[in-house]
Amino acid sequence: QVQLVESGGGLVQPGGSLRLACATSGLTFDYIAMNWYRQTPGKERELVAAISSDGVVTNYADSVKGRFTISRDNAKKMVYLQMNKLKPEDTAVYYCSANRAYWGQGTQVTVSS
Repeated sequence: QVQLVESGGGLVQPGGSLRLACATSGLTFDYIAMNWYRQTPGKERELVAAISSDGVVTNYADSVKGRFTISRDNAKKMVYLQMNKLKPEDTAVYYCSANRAYWGQGTQVTVSS
């Protein structure tokens, strides 16, 4: 059974940082690309960051380039999203995805003073 469980969300002030983590099980993790998406009410889920199976290739939404960093630890079957210089518009539910085939339950990130 495949499971993805996000953690690390919360309330942070503008300019602050958070690190999201996604613990996975049941996947052939070494061979699957991983993604972070986010969604706000009334909007479609958008891709925030993606990382190749070997961690060599990463891609980011223009809105987060230079502020967010995706990484993975294949030995631990974990994927991370380091979010720096957070803005109020980063407020959303953040989802971990295994190549868009499997999804976590999401973790709320709220950026507000």
